[in-house]
Amino acid sequence: MAGKKLSAEQKKILFEKATEPPFSGAYYHHREKGRYHCASCGEALFSSEAKYDSGSGWPSFFEPISEGAVATAEDNSHGMRRIEVLCPQCGGHLGHLFPDGPKPTGLRYCINSLSLEFIGEKKENRS
Repeated sequence: MAGKKLSAEQKKILFEKATEPPFSGAYYHHREKGRYHCASCGEALFSSEAKYDSGSGWPSFFEPISEGAVATAEDNSHGMRRIEVLCPQCGGHLGHLFPDGPKPTGLRYCINSLSLEFIGEKKENRS
């Protein structure tokens, strides 16, 4: 996955902090079991086990795949105070973190599909 050529839209999201339109991403209604990785560098970020339908229009997770799997930073852009979610490996912008998620964490990692690359369990087992 590392070294993969990114589309212009992926570059805009990952490195210019853009956001894809709601309900447009490939992973919004995605239900397959596996892991979501950074589309830029391949870092493992989220598990399908933590994915849920938030109704927000973007793939949502209640926790990262492991401690330290994502980084966060304060984001005061667009006249709002938010927490930005970043890939800890390449620094790519993934989305934002909100305190309105389900139990057990109460968190919603609201992530752009274009910042992710999915690897299904069946494919992971063959590696």
